[in-house]
Amino acid sequence: MAAAVRGTRCFAGSEEADEAVRGTCEDASICKRFAVSIGYWKDPYIQYFVRQAKERKAPEINRGYYARVHGVSQLLKAFLKKTECNCQIINLGAGLDTMFWRLKDENLLPKKYFEVDFPMIVARKIYNIKSKPPLSKPIIESHSGESFLIDAHSLDSSRYSILAADLRDSSELEEKLKKFNMDTQLPTLLIAECVLVYMTPEQSARLLKWAANTFRAAMIINYEQVNMADRFGQIMIENLQRRQCSLAGVEACKSLESQRERLLLNGWETANAIDMMKVYSCLPQADVRRIEGLEFLDEKELLEQLMQHYCICWASKDSCNLGNVSLSFRMSV
Repeated sequence: MAAAVRGTRCFAGSEEADEAVRGTCEDASICKRFAVSIGYWKDPYIQYFVRQAKERKAPEINRGYYARVHGVSQLLKAFLKKTECNCQIINLGAGLDTMFWRLKDENLLPKKYFEVDFPMIVARKIYNIKSKPPLSKPIIESHSGESFLIDAHSLDSSRYSILAADLRDSSELEEKLKKFNMDTQLPTLLIAECVLVYMTPEQSARLLKWAANTFRAAMIINYEQVNMADRFGQIMIENLQRRQCSLAGVEACKSLESQRERLLLNGWETANAIDMMKVYSCLPQADVRRIEGLEFLDEKELLEQLMQHYCICWASKDSCNLGNVSLSFRMSV
C-alpha cells in the first residue's frame, strides 16, 4: 500500500519534511523509469535522471502512473493545440519530470517552459543537465539570443527555465519567474502534480488566486488525491505520516466536488474534476489494451481503489475559451 502514495510532496517546512520530499521525488521517478522500461510508454530521458529500480513495481502502480502521465499529457497537448503553442507552461513542483524534452521531440514546445521546485531538487536536475549531453543538447538547440544563464540553482534559456522557489510565497515566485521572462500576457498553463495537498488550505489558496489573477488567460492542471475521507484514504494518510509527510491540505481532497469548489472559490471561472478510473477509461483503448497485456494484474479491485483515490482537475480563466480542452477527455476507442 505504501507504493500507492509515492510521488507526493510535503511542504511542512522542517528539514525532516524537506528530506521526505526529496525521497518521494526519487520514488516517483524510479516508478516512472520502471514502467517505461517494461513498455508502458516511451521516455528516452528518464534514464538520465534516476537509476533503474532494484525490484519490480506492482502492476497496479505501473498502470496508475500510466494513467497519470497520459491524462496530464492529454490535457497539456489539448492546451498546446488550442493556443497553437503560442503560450507558456509553468510546472510547479516539477521534480525530475522530462516533459520539456519530450515536447521538443514532438515539435510541440511552447514559447517558454518553466520548472519550479525546491533548491535541492533543482540543483540535482541542473547537475544532470550539465553533465549529460542528451539533456543539455536539446536546450542549447532550442535556444536563441545571447542570454543563457546557468548556475547551481537556476538555468535560463530562451525556451526553458528551471528555478528554485518556495511555492508558498507567491510574491517570491512571481519575482523569480519574471526575472526569467515570464509573460503575463501569454496564455499560460500551470501544472501541479501532488503539490497543493501538502500545503495548508491558506497557502494553496494564495497560490491558486495568484495564478488566476496574474495571467490574461490561464489554465491549471492539478493531479492529486481525492475521496480521502473513507477507510482506504485513511490508510494512505497513515502511510504518508509514517514517512514524515502530513497532508496539510487534505480538506480539499474529500471529493471531486470539493476539488472543483476550491478552484472556483479562488478565482477560476470553470473547473472540472474526474477520478483516475474515469481517466483510464477515456484514454485511447487500443493502447490501454496493449499495456494491459504487458503484465498480469491479479489485484483488479486494488487498482480500482487506487484510481478512485486520485484525480485530475483542470480549470480555466481566460478570454480565449481554454475551457474547451475538456473535450480532450471524450471517450476513445
